Amino acid sequence: MWGLRLIQTIMLKRYFITGLLIWVPLAITLWVLNLVVGTMDQTLTLLPLEWHPRTFFGRDIPGMGVILTLLVLLLTGILATNFIGQRLVRWWDGLLKRIPVVNSIYSSVKQVSDTLFSSGGQAFRKAVLIRYPHDQVWTIAFVTGNPAQDCAQHFSEEHISVYVPTTPNPTSGFFLMVPKSQIVELSMSVDEALKYIVSMGVVVPQVRQ
Repeated sequence: MWGLRLIQTIMLKRYFITGLLIWVPLAITLWVLNLVVGTMDQTLTLLPLEWHPRTFFGRDIPGMGVILTLLVLLLTGILATNFIGQRLVRWWDGLLKRIPVVNSIYSSVKQVSDTLFSSGGQAFRKAVLIRYPHDQVWTIAFVTGNPAQDCAQHFSEEHISVYVPTTPNPTSGFFLMVPKSQIVELSMSVDEALKYIVSMGVVVPQVRQ
């Protein structure tokens, strides 16, 4: 009798864990999507009340803010690529850069966004291994570029700027300047490396032949 109860307990635990493995990723995915869609839906508040979905359909329609956001981004990109749009963008940048406090925040954020999203940006293009936080431990980092000249002139050998993300939240981390000779390049892509980090090493990238 005792053995039968033990088997039943083990089976119940196995079923419970299996259910968690199915529902937890789905629940987290839906939660993130709901957060993103809900945030984008806030853009509808910028429209006049008579243009809101509630006015036409009698109720709010989730996701309309996503469509509005995508349209605004698309139209902004189209306008900014012509001659007049480029002049307006330069005028807007110049205006913001003349405002105290706003200048330092806007300039820093713009430089980062230009590096990350522009076609010529070189941020997070390579996953590498470095020794961190001490010589007996390795961690994955992402190459972000070369150290500033003011820093590089103090190094006796060539260094590389890298970003070391934290687990499981890769949006926080550490900026380091590491000797190039101590960096090991990886064949895994940036996306694979991010999955590896976020999963705490559970999702192992496939080895390329």
